[in-house]
Amino acid sequence: MARAFNNVFTFGYGAVGVVRNLCMVTVLTTGYAAADELVIAALGDSLTAGYGLSQGDGFVPQMDAWLEGQGIEVDLRNAGVSGDTTAGGLSRVDWTLTPDVDGMIVALGGNDYLRGLDPAGSRANLRRILEVAASKDVDVMLVGLRAGSNYGPEYQTAFNAMYSELAAEFDVPLFPGFFQGLQAVAGMQDGVSEYMQRDGIHPNADGVKVIVAAMGPDVLTFAKGLAD
Repeated sequence: MARAFNNVFTFGYGAVGVVRNLCMVTVLTTGYAAADELVIAALGDSLTAGYGLSQGDGFVPQMDAWLEGQGIEVDLRNAGVSGDTTAGGLSRVDWTLTPDVDGMIVALGGNDYLRGLDPAGSRANLRRILEVAASKDVDVMLVGLRAGSNYGPEYQTAFNAMYSELAAEFDVPLFPGFFQGLQAVAGMQDGVSEYMQRDGIHPNADGVKVIVAAMGPDVLTFAKGLAD
């Protein structure tokens, strides 16, 4: 599956046909945190939802545990839905941002790329998500994804640029690539398999651990900024 792309880390998902198998809905964690605990919603797709992993091995629980290990109490809520596009995330953002939410991590766009959706539409959806968050006075951290050249260089450039440009436009922190940590650890594509599930699309528990270790410091900085 990973061989379907030039490099699994330029995007990190797999072939377009797999999308049909990614429409498993993950229930949004609800409830209210203690008064002194930060609440951060993680709005995303299957990578955020923890597709194919046991309850404690997904991105959200591992990141939550990592943050706790750094001495900061955060209620990190899983607002990931497998198969979701930026349009799906936009449709959910309003009710995801309950009054107790202090911040939001947005990690969307992967399924837009898999489906070959127009980057202009994806950009517009992400912009609207950021606008909704701003209207509710909720700070956002944006997590990007790197598209390959499957749809041509113009598509690749437009898709990849939307994250950095929107982050600059809305003055929000950006973690450039969800799979950035795995790329650094595994190096070339041949070293990826031990960190991936059999589908070649989603990280296994060890892969998530590497991803969290790389992204964690940025999320920690974001969380500390919310607490100030």
